[in-house]
Amino acid sequence: MSHAIDFELPYPGALNLAAERLGTQVLSCSDDFFASKDNLIKSGRGIFIADKYTDNGKWMDGWESRRRRDGGYDWCTLRLGAPGRIDFIDADTNHFRGNAPASVSLDACYCLGEPDASTQWTEILPKTSVNAHSQNLIKVDNADNWTHVRLNIYPDGGVARLRVYGSPQVDWSRTLPGELVDLAAIANGGRALLCSDMFFSDMQNLLMPGRGVNMGDGWETKRRRGPGYDWLIMRLAAPGALQKVIVDTCHFKGNYPDRFSLEGAVAADPNTTDADSLKALDWQAIIPETKLHAHREHLFMDEIQDKATAFTHLRLNIYPDGGVSRLRVLGYPK
Repeated sequence: MSHAIDFELPYPGALNLAAERLGTQVLSCSDDFFASKDNLIKSGRGIFIADKYTDNGKWMDGWESRRRRDGGYDWCTLRLGAPGRIDFIDADTNHFRGNAPASVSLDACYCLGEPDASTQWTEILPKTSVNAHSQNLIKVDNADNWTHVRLNIYPDGGVARLRVYGSPQVDWSRTLPGELVDLAAIANGGRALLCSDMFFSDMQNLLMPGRGVNMGDGWETKRRRGPGYDWLIMRLAAPGALQKVIVDTCHFKGNYPDRFSLEGAVAADPNTTDADSLKALDWQAIIPETKLHAHREHLFMDEIQDKATAFTHLRLNIYPDGGVSRLRVLGYPK
């Protein structure tokens, strides 16, 4: 049996493919008598309320099954919000102290519909011991792409959250000729790599699905008291020719940037994460410095100066500072 390693993020900016905000769905489970399976994908680590009970027993912020007496095990099936390669999982047993499972394993499948009785599941993580009231980060040694996972817990018990860290993989051959794709979307593989500042909120929020739910659900820098401006460098999901750009300042009313500009570059190594190499790319103007407004979606089409080059990276500049909720970059993957 394997053992979970001490908790740490598996790599900088690790993406949870099973995040609720990406559209992950909890499909079914063997039992969730004490606490709902749907809690597995919620944000945060889960909370504990000492005196809160339900008709079935203690209220818990996680997925919790009954005590098994038959020698079997419990399981829960999820459809990933962003299908792709899985590198690590975190089976977080936060607040499950005397009722955590002894071990977990993970099965996965790739199917365009939903799994059924004929679905072939592959074990990508063998039975692995986990600790109670802990984040249990476990490496997955498998390079294939998956759409669904099945968490197995032995023999029963509670898991507060399941995180499935990996890289989204999109089959671009399934896009229609002339179909515009959001090349910045994190679910398609777009990634924010580097920024000048993200004091108030994380740069990855910029590429999340949907509109921001509040001012904290965007990229916001601290107030600049000196010269200069803030910027963010991102890698597109695939090299692509840009046709439409949306800059959304939703919820940013007194702290939106006054202006923005957008630059693009073609990297010889699109997968580089080296800060100096990213800054030194041959950046060229895509949208010149342009006025922004509060709490508004700004659409740019005619303003795009180069609709032919297949850029690999973009640089969003905001003047002088502030917050942007979302950036959408619609184009043709090449």
